[in-house]
Amino acid sequence: MNSLFLVFQTHFIALVSSEWELSSLNADWVFELLKKLFIQYGPRILTALATLIVGWWLIKMMVRMLRMLFERSRMEVSLKLFLTSLVGVLLKIMLFITILSMLGITMTSFIAVLGALGLAIGMALSGTVQNFAGGVMILLFKPFKVGDVIEAQGYIGTVQEIQIFMTRMLTPDNKTVLLPNSNLSNEALTNYTTAMKIRVDLEIGIAYNASVTQAKKVLLQVLQDDKRVLEDPAPFVGVLTLADSSVVMAVRCYVPPTMYWEAYFGLLEECKKALDLAKIEIPFPQRVLHTAPVK
Repeated sequence: MNSLFLVFQTHFIALVSSEWELSSLNADWVFELLKKLFIQYGPRILTALATLIVGWWLIKMMVRMLRMLFERSRMEVSLKLFLTSLVGVLLKIMLFITILSMLGITMTSFIAVLGALGLAIGMALSGTVQNFAGGVMILLFKPFKVGDVIEAQGYIGTVQEIQIFMTRMLTPDNKTVLLPNSNLSNEALTNYTTAMKIRVDLEIGIAYNASVTQAKKVLLQVLQDDKRVLEDPAPFVGVLTLADSSVVMAVRCYVPPTMYWEAYFGLLEECKKALDLAKIEIPFPQRVLHTAPVK
């Protein structure tokens, strides 16, 4: 490699050999040698050093401006930090490559080796790279955010943290689930928080001899008295189906997503109590056995 250091070594040996033949080793000879080396290589080294100082300062200024620009946007904090660090690292790498080129170091072989190494690492970490790309897409387009209730990959829970490679979710039974971002960005996902309301579906059976009108009135009153139930859309109660041993009533209402399970179990209990007070029977399957007399 035709580097500055090889050229320096060659010239240094030539200068030492010529000077050694003409005079003995003394202070004047050393001074003259250093003087010749400085005249030949000093400007290039000083220029590279000045470029390093100025370039480093410019990179700091650019990163600072980029950070201020991100602070004005609504971008996720984790994505802001990652992009700022990434831009800073890339700019510093470019600066060092420029400095080495100014010093006469041939970068062709170095860049080829670096490219091959990057390709090998990328193939080995293909899954990680996909998760990284998925995390960037999630943080940019925001299909969900921290605090949203989502359903994905067979899990339902509240998003606790969105990282670059994975998303952390807390399920209703207080289990922490880590979901790869590549799957979240490429597969179907349900966000229950986008509309700020979620529907609670209950099915309650009443006896065939009970009054459907009275049952609807009682169940609607339960929904209207519950503070968790939203007024818009309005609660609904109607006949869902005529089953074998009961008339199944559909009870529908909307609640905030964070109150879904609380409202589901609470309303189910209140509906049972209200029907009992109204003397409306909730039937259960029964079987009648007829036995023949023993002869």
